[in-house]
Amino acid sequence: MHPAPSLILFTSLSGLGFGLFAYLGLLGGGLTGWPAFFEYALAYGFSSAGLLSSLFHLGNPQRAWRALSQWRSSWLSREGVLALATLLVFAPQAISQIWGPGDLLLLGEIGALLALVTIGATAMIYAQLKTVPRWHHPAVPVLFYLYALSGGALLFGQAIAAALFLVLLGLVQTSYWIIGARRFAESGSSMHSATGLGRTGSLRLLERPHTGASYLTKEMMFQVARRRAVALRRLFWAFGIAMPLVIVVQNLGGTMNWIVALVALACHYVGVIASRWLFYAQAEHVVSLYYGNEVSA
Repeated sequence: MHPAPSLILFTSLSGLGFGLFAYLGLLGGGLTGWPAFFEYALAYGFSSAGLLSSLFHLGNPQRAWRALSQWRSSWLSREGVLALATLLVFAPQAISQIWGPGDLLLLGEIGALLALVTIGATAMIYAQLKTVPRWHHPAVPVLFYLYALSGGALLFGQAIAAALFLVLLGLVQTSYWIIGARRFAESGSSMHSATGLGRTGSLRLLERPHTGASYLTKEMMFQVARRRAVALRRLFWAFGIAMPLVIVVQNLGGTMNWIVALVALACHYVGVIASRWLFYAQAEHVVSLYYGNEVSA
């Protein structure tokens, strides 16, 4: 599928923001004053920027509020409702820690839970889609959580947690790429099943549905060159895992300095962008079967 920049920013930035919210709700009770202001500013900034960037992918952004009303059936709507609930719950917590008496323990725990559920809802927007076999896999929610928790740990300066989640992220992401290459074939979808004419014999495409490009061919049939995919995977491992891991390992004795943490995060985010671009670019939609495309790796 076409890797739209708005979706890449939405999933990556919101993951960082809500990942940091989870740490603030569970471990940030001791923060007060300017340190608390700095951490909450990052959490609200990343999560809000991610949510706002998603509006650019809508045909009518001014009607985005209507999506919230479909929470009973839509994971996209649930993600929006949960995200707003998380931001609202953390507001009095942030005010109390920055200017007030201190930590509101119960609100922090509720906010952390909402942040984690929001990350899961974002993942389910993709994992629920049977029409994209590469996404329809349990590894997708796991990856969304690992990206959020590793990035959140870097933002929160938790070296040990960051090292652990970075290692897990690298292993799971690589395994997912290997599994994903087989998902379309394993789904059982083919030109025969798509048309329902499999019993009549071997099929081949005589004419495409239309001669020119369309929304389907541009958005749903995007293909990435194998050489570019390999280069982006190496970029993910170099910047997303190896470089921040080297930085955090050198700071395992305690909490990372905020400058060091931001440097590690900047490196990590380059790798996140590379892997998220591949997440969209390599997602084969079954609609491509109507255009003569068989299984692609």
